[in-house]
Amino acid sequence: MKGLDTGGNVFDVLKERGFIRQATHEDEIRELLGREGVRFYIGFDPTADSLHVGHFMQIVIMMHMQRHGHTPIVLIGGGTGMVGDPSGRTDMRRLMTKEAVAENCRMFERLFGRFIDFSDGKAIAVNNADWLLGLNYVDFIRDVGKHFSVNRMLTAECFKQRMAQGLSFLEFNYMIMQSYDFLELYRRLDCRMQFGGDDQWSNILGGVDLIRRETGGQAYGMTFTLLTTSEGRKMGKTQKGALWLDADKTSPYEFYQYWRNVEDADVRKCLSLLTFLPMDEVDALSSAGGAGLNRAKETLAYEVTKLVHGEEGAAGARAAARALFADGGSMDEAPTSVMDAALFAGDGMGAADLMREIGLAPSNSEGFRTIEQGGLSINGERISDKRFMVRTELFQDGSILIRKGKKTFHRVRLG
Repeated sequence: MKGLDTGGNVFDVLKERGFIRQATHEDEIRELLGREGVRFYIGFDPTADSLHVGHFMQIVIMMHMQRHGHTPIVLIGGGTGMVGDPSGRTDMRRLMTKEAVAENCRMFERLFGRFIDFSDGKAIAVNNADWLLGLNYVDFIRDVGKHFSVNRMLTAECFKQRMAQGLSFLEFNYMIMQSYDFLELYRRLDCRMQFGGDDQWSNILGGVDLIRRETGGQAYGMTFTLLTTSEGRKMGKTQKGALWLDADKTSPYEFYQYWRNVEDADVRKCLSLLTFLPMDEVDALSSAGGAGLNRAKETLAYEVTKLVHGEEGAAGARAAARALFADGGSMDEAPTSVMDAALFAGDGMGAADLMREIGLAPSNSEGFRTIEQGGLSINGERISDKRFMVRTELFQDGSILIRKGKKTFHRVRLG
């Protein structure tokens, strides 16, 4: 295939940047990726109406692969999404209606086009609803289920961690369905590799084995590190919930601020996994201390936001952040809530109530606690009275700026 990147083998790039955790045939995979263009797939179940930052790392991997001349197959799980993946779960996923799954699939398809080049066959998008929803269950179990050992399946990590809480038979089918996806893509599109997060290892092995048993062919699988902090916690969780890639759900400013405020110990990992900066630059940025480390965090925030929201969105978010921490700059990109002016007339609205309404506190009690600890300021003035009322006269030019702690800002504008 033409267009293979002359900058080296993509396997080595992924290895150097810290992506790769497990591979079914490491030497063979490396040799294959260096020799020719390969079709590979990553699956995304439409569990919400937007992609989140956990998906983004898988997208970055597809971008690396595509830049080296390989062909991503984006598999949207319109079929598997009807069941729910038990991997990494301590409870059963909430079942969605067919209509909700289909709508989420449409939202996913729209977002992927921002990151992956689908022109001229450079990438392929498929939906496993096309082959899963029309299956005859008895035929499927006879033809595909016969290849799966229940004893072996129960040793898989994705099932073992659920046995104590209870694993439904519905979820037990998930591994077989995902394995069948790989077989279908192998047959239909000559897809020879499946990638996924490290929690997908058992499912990927199931697909590789099914292809061998059904066709005698050789397929490959590889898993990647999960996006976690140095303490092992999943990254991308905010007070409002997930860190979404859709600007309507997480604004560019909020997205930027999340990465600007990561822990010092996580800067190198995030620069390696979520940006395309050369590794020598990553090492130089992350090894700096003091003010240098702050510059590294600002670079991280800008680069990741630029990939997700474009250069204009990243520049606006950076300008807003600088304006909130220093004099000058623009606050136009700061997170803003528009509220009815009548809410602040007369006695006004309690500060804790307002924090809850705009998502700065999950409850009034948490808002009271923040105020008592000196963590709330309005227009630069610290609020010490937990019964403080926010009234119309506080709004300067129709808005107020609320700060929680040192780094969380929110503007409220009268509607």
